[in-house]
Amino acid sequence: MWAVRPAFHGVGQSYVTRPAAHAVCLRGSPLSTFEPATGFTPGWLAAFKDQAQTMDTSPTLTNRQGLIISKTTGAYGVQTGDQTLSCAVAVLPRRNQLARRGVPSRPGAHTFEQVIAANVDQVAPVFAAANPAPKWNLLDRYLAVAGALDLPALILVTKADLAPAATAAADALRSALDEYRRLGYRVFETSAQTSAGLDDLRAALGGRVTLLLGKSGVGKTSLLNALEPGLGLRVSAVSAATGKGRHTTTQVQLCPLAGQPAGGVIDTPGTREFGLWDIDPADLALFFPEMRPLVGRCKFGLDCRHDEEPGCAIRQAVLSGAISPRRYQSYQRLRSESD
Repeated sequence: MWAVRPAFHGVGQSYVTRPAAHAVCLRGSPLSTFEPATGFTPGWLAAFKDQAQTMDTSPTLTNRQGLIISKTTGAYGVQTGDQTLSCAVAVLPRRNQLARRGVPSRPGAHTFEQVIAANVDQVAPVFAAANPAPKWNLLDRYLAVAGALDLPALILVTKADLAPAATAAADALRSALDEYRRLGYRVFETSAQTSAGLDDLRAALGGRVTLLLGKSGVGKTSLLNALEPGLGLRVSAVSAATGKGRHTTTQVQLCPLAGQPAGGVIDTPGTREFGLWDIDPADLALFFPEMRPLVGRCKFGLDCRHDEEPGCAIRQAVLSGAISPRRYQSYQRLRSESD
């Protein structure tokens, strides 16, 4: 029996494949010790939904071809458009993996790791300028996860054509975006309707595998369709009754982007919750750029929780205006959830 349990491998996971006619029986052999021979082709897991997956055996992002993995007797086969079969025979090492705390199936059930993607080059949190309104605390969660993995983060603002003009909401949006820019994050304000900002964003995505994260309805898939019209991904409007997005994207999928250099974007279903996983609460302040230089400079050094301790350098920076109170509150909330 093939030892791989695909439900635990994120999109972007690398495999080694070869034609099914030359498939290798791995009965009793750990995949980690398997040495691929001549004739094997590296492949990427490009989508996952239930027990059906999509694999890509192109070694680069250029001319990527999706392959369907279907469960067969004792193995998982790979089927291309011309019905040629291959088998995944080894799982290659991951450079990284991005995961969240899974939502328990019932109250009291144990939490678990939910791997979203592997071998990612950068993370791109997505939120709408309006409809639905931005949730900054959720954005801070995404940025902290990217920081924990030492991955660059791009902040993508969609629906720029719907941004409020000359109102308190417009001032709040502009102030928040300026704050993230001061912290060193690259911010792209885009519109799938007017194509505003798409050229700059396309250049930032070239030659990299980028993971999109965001709530339902923020326009992740619409943005992808605008960047690569041939994708034809299904989208839905935000509910007029609730003001919330509908779950249109139901699987994690790696989408190729044309260009030189070519890139790939991983589209994900919308998430209303994003619990941190495998991040030490004591390290959390390191993943807030404005707090990182102050870690260890408190009266109690690395033992400080940056809450109510006297002589806390981070709290003093908040009181002096050097750190945003809103960002500090995001940190406190994440810290309390992680303890």
